[in-house]
Order: sequence, then structure tokens, then C-alpha cells
Amino acid sequence: MAQEYREPLLKKKYHENCPGCKVDQMKELQRGLPLRQLVSIWIVVLCAALPISSLFPFLYFMIRDFHISKREEDIGYYAGYVGSAFMLGRASTSVLWGIIADRYGRKPVIIMGTITVVVFNTLFGLSVNFYMAVTTRFLLGSLNGLLGPIKAYAVEIFREEHQALGLSTVSTSWGIGLIIGPALGGFLAQPAEKYPNIFSKDSLFGRFPYFLPCLAISLFALGVTIATFWLPETLHKHNDNDRSSDDSYDALEAAPHESSSKEITEEDEGRESTSKQSLLKNWPLMSSIIVYCVFSLHDMAYTEIFSLWAVSPRKFGGLSYSTKDVGEVLAISGFSLLVFQLSVYPTVERILGPVMVSRIASVLTIPLLQSYSYIALLSGFTLSLVLNCASILKNVLSVSIITGLFILQNRAVDQHQRGAANGIAMTGMSLFKAAGPAGGGALFSWAEKRQDAAFLPGTQMVFFILNIVEAVGVLMTFKPFLAQHRQ
Repeated sequence: MAQEYREPLLKKKYHENCPGCKVDQMKELQRGLPLRQLVSIWIVVLCAALPISSLFPFLYFMIRDFHISKREEDIGYYAGYVGSAFMLGRASTSVLWGIIADRYGRKPVIIMGTITVVVFNTLFGLSVNFYMAVTTRFLLGSLNGLLGPIKAYAVEIFREEHQALGLSTVSTSWGIGLIIGPALGGFLAQPAEKYPNIFSKDSLFGRFPYFLPCLAISLFALGVTIATFWLPETLHKHNDNDRSSDDSYDALEAAPHESSSKEITEEDEGRESTSKQSLLKNWPLMSSIIVYCVFSLHDMAYTEIFSLWAVSPRKFGGLSYSTKDVGEVLAISGFSLLVFQLSVYPTVERILGPVMVSRIASVLTIPLLQSYSYIALLSGFTLSLVLNCASILKNVLSVSIITGLFILQNRAVDQHQRGAANGIAMTGMSLFKAAGPAGGGALFSWAEKRQDAAFLPGTQMVFFILNIVEAVGVLMTFKPFLAQHRQ
């Protein structure tokens, strides 16, 4: 009998002039795959991700041109500070942006984030010294708080059966942005040297050799900024406990007294306890955030180290690649990642679940990374083939881990807490990612000075330490640490 009266009991009430209710009504009528919403989320996240790592292929040369490093081996230290500035800025404001998104809406935060990319990414490309570069990167991070709200948005804009696909779109676009960004940086940096027939040394791009990739990303961000004004807002701007007394009375009249009143009481108590629950005491949320932070530290350190390793001289265990060579490797990885996430990942996640996918991917990463120092012994076509295969596999595994953790985080909270929850995740992740480039740069510089060490010489030590961080993340994916998430 209780089931017979469940529908009127859970009957939705739509509020006039509430943007969230309008979106809910739209979802009720929606049939088929919501391609328009997927594309919208894709380009917004791509806009935010591109500037984060676009500097890594040319950062080594940019620091060298600033003449702040006295020795070539010290370039990695200063490169780490520039790479960390963005994440430190984002860590300082992520919770604030999450709170703003929960109070005023997802859309204003998203628009502010894309405008920030336009302004401060452009200024970074025009940096004339080390301190200007650090400052512009810090401001780019602190004023761009859209990643947390866009994850909440991806859950709220889709029907329940498409929410995993929405979060997969966020992580896929994010991962591809972190690959295409360096590819753009590699192809477009120092254009007067690479394309002298198009760019003269006396032109703007000759005087600012790292401006062109930043300008290209900023122009894309400008287009995205204009497009975001047409995004629908998903935040409900009314009291969630605003269910009318008539609805409650009708439900009570219709249902048998004992069973229905018990259901109503449990439902109301559950809603109240959820609304009052501290996010910091929500262990399913916090455990997934902690694991997310560990893997974020690893990924950012890897991104910094990979580019430094690829462009550093052979005598230091590097590949002596140009920025263009690095760009080609990362472009191939980005395309392969796109194909994997859109065709394979949703099926694998549905079969194994997000936790198991993250666990398997993190275990496979360990032997792959340790092979990198031996890849440097190769040359010619063999080097190119093996390096591209390794880079593709590494990035596919990394994005699979992050996607699974995104899903866990957003299943652990309700809508009214989702912006703040993602803000907490962004703060923790940003702090760890800030440590990634600084630690990775320092580790790389230290390893270059110990080429003749008896134990794990040169880059072998670098990838060994990266694997220690990865192993910590693997252990955290097992129960009881990562347990009892909503399904």
C-alpha cells in the first residue's frame, strides 16, 4: 500500500521564476542524449584547462630567458615556482567560489572564470620578468574558480541516467585540455624561430616569444565567455523545505496513517539532517577528496617533469626534444584520450564501478612510469613510437582515475552543498597541485646533479619517487579508507 501512494508523496512542485525549476522541467521533457549541454560543458572546461599546463613545454626556455637562474641545472627550481603559482592562487579562493556558486548561482562564477582566462593568460604571455610571470599566474588561479561549480553544474543539468556521462565529460575535457594546452605551447612558442617566414624577430611575437600560445588560448576563452551568457542557471532559488502544506495534507489524507506518516517523518528528518550535515564530517566526500588530492599531486608533478625531462639535454638523461617535439607527443596523447573517454570509459565504469576503475588504473601506472628512464636510452623512430605509446597510456590511466573520483564526490552530497563540496575539493587539490610543480622541479634539478649515483641515478630516482606517491594513492583506494559511497 505504501508504494501505491509514493508518487503523490514525492510529487515535485515547480516554483515560478526559479531557474533551477525551469531546468528540472526541461529535464522531464528531455529525451535522448543531451548533446548541446555536453558540448557547452566541454568547451567551458577546456577553456579553464588549457592555460594551466600550456606553459610547461616552453617554461624551461622562458626561465632561461629571464636570466634569473645562475646555472642551467637550477632552471627547474624557478620553473616549479611559476608552475605552482596558479595552484596556490586557486587553493586560496576555491571554497569562496564554491560558496558564491551555492548562493548566487553556477553561471556567474563560470562567466567570471572565463573572463579571468582572457585577461591574465594574455598578461602572462607578455611577462618581461620572473616576478610578473608568477604574479599573473597567481591571479589567473585565484580569480578562476569555475572548475568546482562546473562539476556541480554537470550533475544538475542532466537527467540521472546521464550524470555519469556529464562528469566524464568534465574530466575528459579537463584531461584533454591539460594535454592540448602543452601541445599548443609547444607548437606556438618561439614562433620567430620556428616560422621565420611568417613571424619576424622584430615583430610582437619575436619580442615576446611565448605570447602567441597565450593569445590563442585567450581568444578561444573570449569566444567561450560570450557563449556562456546563454547557459541556463541550475541553482534553485527558493527554500528547499518550501513544500506547501496542501501537498503534505493531501499526501497524509491519501496514505494509510501508520506507514505513510512514518515515511514522511523519515523523509523530512533525512532532508533536515542532510541540510545540516557538516561537509567536513561527510566521510564519503572527504575520503574521495583526500584520494583525489594525492593523485592530483602525482599528475601535476608528472606534467611538469615530463616536459622538463623531454627538453633537457641528453647528458642529463633527457631527450633533447624541442618544444615542437613535445607538442607533437602531447597532441597525439590528447586525441587518443578523447577517443578512449567517449567510447570506452563509460562502458568500463558501468561494468566495474568508479572505485575499481580508479584502482586498476593507478596500479597499472606504476610499472609504466618506471619504464620512462629506460625510454631515454632509445633514439630515432623507436624512441618516438615507444614514447607516444607510453604517453597515451599514462594519460588515459590518469583521466580514468580522476573521472572515477569526480563521480564519487558528486554522489556524496546533495545539490545545496555541491558547490561548496567541489570548492573544498578544489582547495585541497590545488594545494597538492601547487606542491606538484615546485616539488617536481626541485626533484628534477636534484636528480640531474646525481647522474653518477650508485642507487637510482638521474631520472630513475625521479620516476621512482613519482611511483611512491602513486602507490600511496593505490592503497587509499581500498577499504576501509574509501568506502560506503552513494551509488
